[in-house]
Amino acid sequence: MLNTQQELNFSPYVDLYDKLIPKDHLFRKINELVDFSFIYKELKGKYCLNNGRPAEEPVRMFKYLLLKCINPLSDVDLVERALFDLSYKYFLGINPEDGVIDSSSLSKFRKQRLKDTELLDILIEKTVQIAMEKGIIESKSIIVDATHTKSRYNHHSIREVLQEHSKQLRKTLYGIDEKTKNMMPAKNTEDSIEKEVEYCETLIRTVEAMPVMPNLPSVKEKLNLLKETMEDTKEELYKSKDEDAKIGHKSKDSSFFGYKTHIAMTPERIICAATVTSGEKPDGKELPALVEKSRKAGIDVKTVIGDGAYSGKDNLKLANQQDENGEENFKLVSRLNRNITDGCKKEDDGFVYNKDADMMQCKAGELAVRKAIQGKKNQGVNQVQTYYFDTRKCKNCPYKDGCYKDGAKSRTVSISLKCEEHQKQKEFQESEYFKKMAKERYKIEAKNSELKNVHGYDISVGNGLYGTKIQGACAIFVTNLKRIALLTEIKKGNKHK
Repeated sequence: MLNTQQELNFSPYVDLYDKLIPKDHLFRKINELVDFSFIYKELKGKYCLNNGRPAEEPVRMFKYLLLKCINPLSDVDLVERALFDLSYKYFLGINPEDGVIDSSSLSKFRKQRLKDTELLDILIEKTVQIAMEKGIIESKSIIVDATHTKSRYNHHSIREVLQEHSKQLRKTLYGIDEKTKNMMPAKNTEDSIEKEVEYCETLIRTVEAMPVMPNLPSVKEKLNLLKETMEDTKEELYKSKDEDAKIGHKSKDSSFFGYKTHIAMTPERIICAATVTSGEKPDGKELPALVEKSRKAGIDVKTVIGDGAYSGKDNLKLANQQDENGEENFKLVSRLNRNITDGCKKEDDGFVYNKDADMMQCKAGELAVRKAIQGKKNQGVNQVQTYYFDTRKCKNCPYKDGCYKDGAKSRTVSISLKCEEHQKQKEFQESEYFKKMAKERYKIEAKNSELKNVHGYDISVGNGLYGTKIQGACAIFVTNLKRIALLTEIKKGNKHK
C-alpha cells in the first residue's frame, strides 16, 4: 500500500537542520530547486494504493538513489550513513530522531518500482525544464558525444571481480595491522568460481570475528562492498558474462567490455538528452534520437556539434532536410573523415565506421583487420577505400547468411571517398561559423569526466542494460542539478553587482 505522507511530522529537534546545515549546502540547493512530487506521480502506478503493508514513500526511496550517486557507497553503508548524518536526513525529508530503511529495500525499489519506466528521459526533461524556467539555457545548439561505462562483470568470469574486492579488503586490514596477515584464510588457487565464492565467504566470516576491526569505517566499507557483490551477483555467478554488455573500442588497440551512454549537452553544460546502448554500438547512429529527445525536452536545436563519428551520410542528409519554409533541419558541425561508412558502393547492411578504431565494423561488432585505398586522386573517378575482414570469424558468425559465402577466401567492404553530402559538408567546415562552433566541443569531455570520476559512472553497479540506465539516469540528474545550482548562484551574483 502506498503511503502518500510526504511532510515531516512534528519534531522538537527539527530546528537542528537550520542550525547545523549550511545555507549553501548542496542538499539544500537541490531541495530548493526540485519539487520531487513528480516522482510520486510517475511511480504511483507501480504500487497498490489500498492493500498490503505501507510501502516506503517513493520520493524518499528515489532520494536514496541520488545520495548513492552523489557519494558512491554500498547500499549498507549508504543507509548507515543516513542514520547518523543530519544532512542526509534533511535531504530525505525525515526527522533527526527517525530511523532509516533496511538496505535491502533499495535493491527491491530499483528492480520492482523503476522497471519499465523511462526514468532517463523523465529526469533529464525535468532538469531541462528547471534550467529553462530559471533562464539558464539560451543556446540553440547541442554538443554530442559518447562515454564508456565498463560492466561490473569481467567478460570471462565473475571470479576476478570477487578477487579484486577481497584484495582491497585484505589490503585495508594489513595497512592497519600487519599481524592480521596471519589470520587470513588460504587464498583460492583454483580457476573455479565456486571455490572463489567459498573463499570470500570464509574471509568475510574471519574479518567479522575479529575484535574492533569490522567496526572501523575503512574496513567496514570494503567488507560491505564485498558482501554486496556476493549478494547481488548470486544469480550471475554461473553465467560467463553480463549478457547485455558488449566489447567496444576506445581505439584500434584498446577495447572495453560494457556500455555506451550517448549524450547531448547544451553549451551551458546541461545534459538535455541521452541514450544507453551496449558497448559496440557506433556513436553516429544515435544522433537522430539525441536531436529528437533534445527537442522534446524543450531545446530549440539549430546546430549540432560533434566529432567525426557523427558526419555519416545519413546524419548529413538528416541535417540538410528542409521544412516547408526551406530552412535546414539543423547545421551539423562535425568534421569529415574520408572513411565515413555510409557511402558504401555495395549494399552492405550493418557495416558502420568505428571512429575510435579507425576501421569498418560489421553487424557482429568485429573490426576489419586491414584497409587499402584503390585508385588515384584527381583522375575523374572517385578513389575507393577497401576494408578486409577476418574470414575465420565470418565462418562462425550468426549473421553470415547473405553476408559471407562459405568457402570464400575474403570478405571486403568498399566505400567511395567522396559523395554529394560530403562535398557540401567539406565546404561548410571551411566556414567561420563551423570553426567557431567547433571550439565548443571540448565542454562535453569535462562532463563525461564528471559523470565517471565524481559520480562513479565509469563502472556499472547494476545488472545489465537496465541497471546501467538507472545508474546513468541518477548520475545525469545529479550533475544537471549541481550545474543549475551553480549557474543560478552566478546569475544572482551578477544581478547584485
